[in-house]
Amino acid sequence: MTNDEVALRQAIGDACRTMNAIGINQGTSGNISVRHGDTMLITPSGVPYADLTPESIAAMPLKGDYGSWTGPLKPSTEWRFHLDIMRARPEVGAIVHTHSTYATVLAIARKEIPACHYMIAASGGPTIRCGDYATYGTKELSEAALKALEDRTCCLLANHGMIATGADLGKAMWLAVELETIAKQY
Repeated sequence: MTNDEVALRQAIGDACRTMNAIGINQGTSGNISVRHGDTMLITPSGVPYADLTPESIAAMPLKGDYGSWTGPLKPSTEWRFHLDIMRARPEVGAIVHTHSTYATVLAIARKEIPACHYMIAASGGPTIRCGDYATYGTKELSEAALKALEDRTCCLLANHGMIATGADLGKAMWLAVELETIAKQY
């Protein structure tokens, strides 16, 4: 592992702990991925964020054997939409998925967020869409997320939560906070 990769892995764990500390996630319900060359680094499934170490972050190839991974722990159960977004959107360097309260309330109500505030522009369009419902971890959920993210940087997932993307982890985290803020305002 290079120093850059160790730093990225550490940043993922730090960002997970930050998500919970600032209240945009709780427990181990959210997950984060970061592009690193031809791989995607992603949080492991069901590990308390306080216990995350650089070594516990899973790695998945962006090309080749779909769904394969390396590491001591299985990747998040949501690995599929992370991988599919990264494969479809080369400009995406990081993905933050949370079950933040206000965004999730709107997702449960299956409501998109209209242009109620000028910060809607951060979503890449005039609305923040709510993707169709599908069971977590499935191909159908990944397809719903990709559709909701067309020409957008973030979306809601029906009865589930939110996805925020960015060129890097800092931008994806910023957008996740902005999405929760606009959901609360709306």
